[in-house]
Amino acid sequence: MSDDQALFDKGLPIRRAVLGPEYVDSSMAKADEFMMSFQRATTAWAWGWAWGDPTLDRKTRSLLNLAMLTALGKIPEVKLHVKGALNNGVTVDEIKATLLHATAYCGIPAGLDAFKATHEVLLAEGAIPGKK
Repeated sequence: MSDDQALFDKGLPIRRAVLGPEYVDSSMAKADEFMMSFQRATTAWAWGWAWGDPTLDRKTRSLLNLAMLTALGKIPEVKLHVKGALNNGVTVDEIKATLLHATAYCGIPAGLDAFKATHEVLLAEGAIPGKK
């Protein structure tokens, strides 16, 4: 078995646990031959190699991802990883503190985008009550 295959096999269950099997299975099923190369790479490298390293727990990794994705302005990925953070036991207060910290270092526009996206997901997931 190649190293990439071993990392893919290690990463797939981690990716499914964090992001949800529906999302991951749908992404894999929709991938044609061209896109499957990306699916395999991200599953092996991000999920098998990075997330599969036991040094940091999944909760810590989720918080890091939210901060880095805020810094990069990758709002669709912020939304995805807010759901993952909730799956990993991150509290709403921990998410909020992470986004505030990222806002201090990345700037108000990046923080605002991340806060809006996160708010949308938290409402949809029932993690916070909607305004009455």
